[in-house]
Order: sequence, then C-alpha cells, then structure tokens
Amino acid sequence: MSSGSFEKREELLAEFAREVRQFNGLSASFFRAAAAQVGMNVTDIQVTNILDITGPASAGQLAELMGLTTGAITGMIDRLEKAGLVRRERDPEDGRRVIVRLAPNEEALRKMGPVFDSIGGSWDEIASQYSDEQVAFLVEFLKRSNAMSREEIVRLREVPEGVGSDFSAPLGDVERGRLVVAAGTSTLMVRAVTGMSDLCRANFTGSMPTVKVEEGTITVRYPQRLWLLARRQRMAEIMLNTAIPWYIVIRSGGSEVTAELGGLDLLELDANGAGSMFRVELPEPSRAVPIRLDGSGSEFTVRRPPGVAARVHLKGWGSGVVFDDQTVSGMSNDVRLQSPNYAGAARRYDIETSGSGSMITVAAS
Repeated sequence: MSSGSFEKREELLAEFAREVRQFNGLSASFFRAAAAQVGMNVTDIQVTNILDITGPASAGQLAELMGLTTGAITGMIDRLEKAGLVRRERDPEDGRRVIVRLAPNEEALRKMGPVFDSIGGSWDEIASQYSDEQVAFLVEFLKRSNAMSREEIVRLREVPEGVGSDFSAPLGDVERGRLVVAAGTSTLMVRAVTGMSDLCRANFTGSMPTVKVEEGTITVRYPQRLWLLARRQRMAEIMLNTAIPWYIVIRSGGSEVTAELGGLDLLELDANGAGSMFRVELPEPSRAVPIRLDGSGSEFTVRRPPGVAARVHLKGWGSGVVFDDQTVSGMSNDVRLQSPNYAGAARRYDIETSGSGSMITVAAS
C-alpha cells in the first residue's frame, strides 16, 4: 500500500470511528431522554429494551449484556418485577434455571409507545432510501458490531485494567531488521538495547496489539479503536537488538512517542507523529541515513550526536524551527537548512519533514 493510500485509509477509518462513537453516544442520550419522559430509571428501560429484542434471558445473561454484576442486576429485576414490567419463570428446558421475561405493564406501554414509535419511524424513513443490498450489508455490519460489543463488555469485566503483556522474537539468522508500528497509543517507546539475545522484545500495557514476525520484519498493529479512552490506556515499549541494522516505520496518533536509538545501526526512519509529542535520539550514523517526519505534531524534536552532519528539508508549515544555532520563525513551505560540515560527508542525516508542527527542533545532543 502506498503512503498516500495508507494515509487516506487512516483518515477514512478515523472519520468512521468518530461517527460510530457519536452514534453510540447519541444512543445513550436517547435512552436517558426516553427514561425521563416515561419516569423510569435509564438502566431499567435498557433492560426492558434488551428483553424486547432478545426475548427471555437469565439474570447472568442480562448482567453480561448490561456490563453489571449479578448482584446489581438482581436488584434491578426485583424492581422491574414489582412494577409489573417483568416476571421470573422457570426455564421450560431446564427447571433449575430461572429466566426473566417481559410482562408489559399497560400504563408503561402507553407511555413508552409514542417515544419508541417516533424513532422507529425515523429509522424506517432512513432505510427506505437504501436498496435491499445496501440494507442487507448494514444488517450484516450491525450483527458483527453487536457481537463484538458483547465480547468487549465481557472482556472489560474480566480483565483487570493495566495488565501488561510481554513479547519476544528470536534473532536466529536475521541480518537486517524492520520494525513497523501502526499505533494509536498514549505512550510509545522504542529503545536500542546492546547485548540482547532476541531480535526484539516488547511490553504492552492495555489492549494487546497484533504482532507478526516474518523474515526479520516485526509488524505491530493496534486495532482501530472507536473509543478515545481505550486508546489512552495503550502503552508500548519496544526494544531492538543493536547487533543488526534496522529500518523503523512508526505510524502513531498517540500523545507521546519517544525513540532512543543510541548504539543502533539505523538504515532509515519513517515516522508520522500526528497529534504527538515526537522525540528521537539518533545514533552515530554509518552511512547517509534518510529520516522522514510526516504529520501535524505539536512538537518534533530530533537530536543527533555532536559533530554529525545533517541537512533538513522542511516541506510543511510551522510556527518555528530550530536547527543547531539557526532559528526560523513563521516558517513557510520549502525551507532548506544544513550543517557546515554537510557537504562531502559520507556519514550524515538527511531529514525531511512535511505536514505541520508548532515547533520543530533538530540539534546536536
């Protein structure tokens, strides 16, 4: 996938995530408004809605779907049963099991009918604007989304917050490494480690990404999260073996990305720090090394060892640029700066930035 195609898909997925989050938020708001309209507790009306959709269910099933404890759901069922909205019955297929069934109260039905009929009619009107094939696609999407949501509710109840997971990959006969990170983490740290026996080691806190290793290429890919808070809980630390040279590609929408690469034989760094504080400590180069920084980060800071030659090509816009002892304010597109020892240097950094950043700093450590 080309860089342009990758960026376009990332933007489309981000827009999709925002719209789904808004849809879920508005759905929750609708239930609050509906509950106030009919004089019910919002969780009570959600339980009656679940029973209306799924049919009879056990207290345990309702607890899972509502994300509540069985104790809390038992008290809720007691309250609804007293109000005449539900009734408990023995499961006809298993006499040891109690199920909960709707027992609609005529007065409650009279109050709730107009509220739900109104939004039902609005959904019918929207659906009428789509073909049968499009509606079938939406039904399939919603079925898969609902199944995923049920799984996530169970997972969130069972997995303690902040649990970390370790990962390692053997070095074997790999001669060159490539790290590709597609991350939406709150914090991402990439470090070079000398004397490590593995090709790579990592620790992930929060949701676990998919990690694939193939012929020296390590791909770390987080799923597109529809929830901002889920993204904020993600933290990743990745350690690279300095015994081999590395290509590094980082795509991150996280709040803080740091790469401490001292001692690494760096072949190339391609990083997108959109919306991030992006800090890189570069190693002593063994050749001409290209560095590409794309995106709209609030702060880009690139530090290199003293005396190392560098050239910076600034292709975006920003409020300020510091390059060694040179400062450019109100930067416009296409600015080129280089160190005095750049011409003729075989070991150097060629740094290119695009997009926009409020401050870009490239300096010797």
